[in-house]
Amino acid sequence: MSHRYVVALGGSLLRPEESAERDTWFARLRQLVVSLEGNGHRLAVVVGGGLPAREGIQLASSMVSDSARLDRIGIAATRINATVIQQVLQSVGCDVADAIPHTVEEAANLLSQHSIVLMGGTTPGHTTDTVAVRLAASIQAKYCIIATNVSHVFNKDPREFDDAEAISEMTLAELGEITGVGSPLEPGASAVVDPMAVQAAMDASIDMAVLDGRDISRLDDALEGKSFVGTLIRT
Repeated sequence: MSHRYVVALGGSLLRPEESAERDTWFARLRQLVVSLEGNGHRLAVVVGGGLPAREGIQLASSMVSDSARLDRIGIAATRINATVIQQVLQSVGCDVADAIPHTVEEAANLLSQHSIVLMGGTTPGHTTDTVAVRLAASIQAKYCIIATNVSHVFNKDPREFDDAEAISEMTLAELGEITGVGSPLEPGASAVVDPMAVQAAMDASIDMAVLDGRDISRLDDALEGKSFVGTLIRT
């Protein structure tokens, strides 16, 4: 049976600090996508801006104060990152849409014609997490997977608190208590799940998963509906 999947892929996974492992990571990602396509499934990947977005925003921020203008810089970076992965997958013969869609509606339409669609951000104020959740709702995906550089949602920031505890399963309401709900992040800021995405998931009743995308096997397990290392977030 064919399924449709949406993955929000953190731009941090492509950052230069990970360059020693990048070739292996890309090879495993390619293998995963080829397998999904071979089984008749369809995959939309929404790629974050990561370091290029933060650097671009920082470069302009001393001269540009309007947050929407700064967001547009970040959006441009997400589309560059999406194009990188698009070209990597096309180079091995995957049926990847040639266009990088600029709207959820365009992405949903392309996914009806191709096995794989890559995209970045859409409009200022909407992070790629939010875009991914809205796309998942649009195409009636089972859930939206947030693949980032942390293993789980934690009950508090593990970078600041040594006693932070990883959470394996929770509700969207419980996630909202940790991240906030519906409040846009500052341009270039990051959170394990964007509060706007939490609101979008609540509005659409979309389940989510958060996992460490540096380990492709965890993403594979989540896509296959198996038990995975990470956090499952139910409505």
